[in-house]
Amino acid sequence: MQNQSHAIALNGHDLTPAAVAAIAREDRPIALAPEALARMAAARQVIERALDSGVPVYGLTTGLGARVGHRLPREALAEFSRLTLRGRGHAMGAPLPREAVRATMAVRLNGLLLGGAGAAPGVAESLCGLLNAGLTPVVPSIGSIGAGDLCLLAHLGLAMIGEGEIELDGTVLPAAEALRQAGLTPLELGPKDGLAICNASSASAGIGALALHDVAQVWTQVNIAAALSYEGFRANVSTLDDRLVRLRPQPGQIETAAAMRDFLQGGALLEPGASRRLQDPVSLRCVPQVHGALHAALAFAEPVLAAEINGDSSNPAVLPGDGEVLSNGNFHTPLLAVAFDTIAQACAQVAHLGLARLSKLLLERMTGLPANLSRHDATRSGFAPLLKPAESLVAEITFLAQPVRGGLSLSADGVEDHMTHAPQAAQKLLKIAELLRLLIAAELLVAAQAVELRGEIRLGARMRRVQDLVCGLVAPLDDDRSLSQDIARIEAELLSTGKLGREVA
Repeated sequence: MQNQSHAIALNGHDLTPAAVAAIAREDRPIALAPEALARMAAARQVIERALDSGVPVYGLTTGLGARVGHRLPREALAEFSRLTLRGRGHAMGAPLPREAVRATMAVRLNGLLLGGAGAAPGVAESLCGLLNAGLTPVVPSIGSIGAGDLCLLAHLGLAMIGEGEIELDGTVLPAAEALRQAGLTPLELGPKDGLAICNASSASAGIGALALHDVAQVWTQVNIAAALSYEGFRANVSTLDDRLVRLRPQPGQIETAAAMRDFLQGGALLEPGASRRLQDPVSLRCVPQVHGALHAALAFAEPVLAAEINGDSSNPAVLPGDGEVLSNGNFHTPLLAVAFDTIAQACAQVAHLGLARLSKLLLERMTGLPANLSRHDATRSGFAPLLKPAESLVAEITFLAQPVRGGLSLSADGVEDHMTHAPQAAQKLLKIAELLRLLIAAELLVAAQAVELRGEIRLGARMRRVQDLVCGLVAPLDDDRSLSQDIARIEAELLSTGKLGREVA
């Protein structure tokens, strides 16, 4: 069911990861800017003039890939658009999640509105119609090497013309039937329209937009969890001193320290002499440095992604002002893959630090609190066994954080000879964010217990709100119980929804 809140206007220029997430996950409706449709119409006139001129144009009047030397008769061009989709709808494996497909559709739609693909305005209107009707093409997840997501996006195009499959209200139907039930008609393709739909990097960028949106939230959430651990541990806050982090001002660490001070503001921990130790373990002492690395990685990636979701990766590209259609390499995504892998590496560092922090909270000799944060004798385990699944989470994150690495491609008789694997980098980064939320949920649970066991300590307003949110969802651990549902509840209600950041940051 579509969210009836105000529509998100797309014009090709100012799409954000937050807007992609709203379209993908909340089914926010879309409106197309009239000036963007006019831009598409102007670009389409350039395509028509190119057809009239008889000048060879790649993918318009010639074959694709290794068949670029083959000229196509004008009467075959509309059918060639359909064959372009049919000949590339070869993706394999489990379908992409609904949110990933909708994010891909939103990014491709925004790119079409720039006009460089030369598609008819009706192509954008058709794609917008599917999104607004809640129709999600079934797109297998394996099929792109990052040199344009052709074999994934071909499945979008097939659904638009009434072929392939579409999910509607949780049921997978033949595309033609799903369109009929939604009151939509299959798209009639003209020359180049098929290539315009599928020759782009919209899956890499769309899934990547979801990942960056989630990781940006994770950065705030992991700082909040670390601040609550500071309170439970009674950590030394000198590490957050602005004078100290500016002595070696690595990107991100100044912002992280400032965020941590804000979260702790108003609490007794910031007062002189409140800390228990002269020097804490690295997992507490180096939060600004490690979490700051993630902040810096996000700052590096954000303009890279913005250029992708608000840029034109079409090949060939129409230049309406000059009346030209030119071949180019803007479909290629090496920097996108590097950006996603950079964030993934920073996430792994954050995960290891969080695991170490969690472990320190369980050590009586470190905290002065009961061992394993349990009030009972050795017949009770307390939180000690939680370390094993936490270590497993970190192992999963570390594995996923390995770079995808570009390499040699064998496609198109050696013409298309390089691949970036950007979509794989995007998909694993989205999974890393999910796993990190579980680790953060575990730290919040343990840190809240430590704060409870401290008794009468004065928390600032933000940390008091965090403590109340966590303890309002799950009871303190008095006797041993399964913690799986507790962690799942914190993740689902406070982290996945972004509630923790909205109410505390």
